[in-house]
This record gives sequence, structure tokens and C-alpha cells, in this order.
Amino acid sequence: MPAFLSDVFHCIWQEKTKIIALLLVLVLLTPQSANGQSIDWGAIVAAIKAIGTAIDVVIGTGLQAINSALGRVNQILNIINAFFQNQIYPQAGINRARGVVGVVQGIYNVIRGLVNLNVASATLANPRQLEAVILSRNPGIIGLVPGPYTTVYQPLPAATDAPPAVRDMIDMTDATAQSALKKAIAIDAAADQLMNASDQLWGELGQAAPGTAPMIEAQSAAMLVKAHALTQSAMAELFRIRAIDMANTGAALKFNADHASDTRRDLTNMFVK
Repeated sequence: MPAFLSDVFHCIWQEKTKIIALLLVLVLLTPQSANGQSIDWGAIVAAIKAIGTAIDVVIGTGLQAINSALGRVNQILNIINAFFQNQIYPQAGINRARGVVGVVQGIYNVIRGLVNLNVASATLANPRQLEAVILSRNPGIIGLVPGPYTTVYQPLPAATDAPPAVRDMIDMTDATAQSALKKAIAIDAAADQLMNASDQLWGELGQAAPGTAPMIEAQSAAMLVKAHALTQSAMAELFRIRAIDMANTGAALKFNADHASDTRRDLTNMFVK
């Protein structure tokens, strides 16, 4: 409303000469009274001058006050705008940041190319089939791991071909190995998803307005937390593999100790006889 009144007053102030002229024309065009009395031109001129004086004094003074106040407001807004442009969101800094985003995006493209390198190395039919599954990066075929794994690493020995303890150790080793292979497929697939999300976020960040950049940064931070969780999951799988390897080493030592004990007992019995 103050802005509207200011516009009205400003318009009246600019057009005051035209308004006075219009009043003068209206007076001249007003029909004379029937009694034939003459027009008092002096009074008319005096009235028009009074109107002009009122416009100058009343409206002009108010308009000057409004213009002065608006000028001070405009100065404050200019100071705030300059502060944001020079300190908070300097254009040069924004351009540099966008340039860095482009450079980092190029680095990510190189990383993506390295991740997607074909590292398959098996040459025989059965190992190639297993390798194709474990390097597929497709969690939908995790269930296919046991078949080619058993073909390459042989099935569990029958109960008549190995002691129960040995069969248990073999079964546990196979289970851990297959679990690690399945986990690797899932981690590869999750890493691909994170890379895709990273590409999208970097692309948006390179074109983001200063006010929207914090929202993209928050999404990036959330994605970083997920990436750390994925890394921890892979680390846990490595711990399991290392643990089963140590367990197998301990079991082998125990088997050797039992074998030595059986040999010593057999020798003792042989000499006693």
C-alpha cells in the first residue's frame, strides 16, 4: 500500500501542470448561468493558484518524504545485495567452484573406467563359468554361484571318504568362500549404484544455484555415509575370510597333533608286543 500511494503521489506531482490546465478548461467550458452574470476570472485564477499551491505544499512535501525514505531503503538493499554478491556468493568463487566440479567429474570418469576394466583371466571352461558369475556385478545371479563353484572346487567328500571333522572343516571353508564370492557380487552392484548417484550429484552441483547447493551437499553427505557402510560391510567379509583361514590353520595343526599321537601310540604298541 505505501508503494501504491507513492506511485499515485508521484504521478500527481509529475502531471500537476496538466491537472491545473484541465481544471482551467473545465471552468471555461462550464455553461454560464441563465441570469447572464459575468464570470469572475480573478476568483477562478485565484482558485487554480490555490490548487497548485496545495499540490506543491501538501502532496509535494509528502512525496519528497516518501522518496527520501525509499532512497534510504534502496541504499540498505544495495548494501545487502553487495554483501551477498561480494562476500557470501561471489561470482568469481562460484565460477571457480564449478570449474573444480568439472575437474573432479573428469577424475570420477577415470575411476569409473578403471572399475569397469575387464579383469577376467580364467582360460578353462569351468573356471571361466565361475569367473563370469562372480565378476558379473549382477546380484540377480548370486544364486548361480554354488553350481560352478562345486564344479571347480569339487563337492564335499562322502562320509566314507573322510573323517567327520575333516568334512566339517571342508564344508565350513566352502561356505565361507561362497559367501565371500556372493558378497563381492553384491558389493560390486552397490558400488555401481553409488557411482551413478555420484555422477548425478556432481552434475547437479555443477549447475546448482548458490541457494540450492547446500541441499545437494546434504545428499552427498548421506551418500558418503552409505559408502562408508558399504566399506564396513566389505571389511566384515574380509574378517570372516581371514577368520576361517586361521581356523583352517588351527584345524590342520590339530589334525597333525592327532596324527602324531596316533603314530606314537602305534609305535609304542608295536614295541610292547
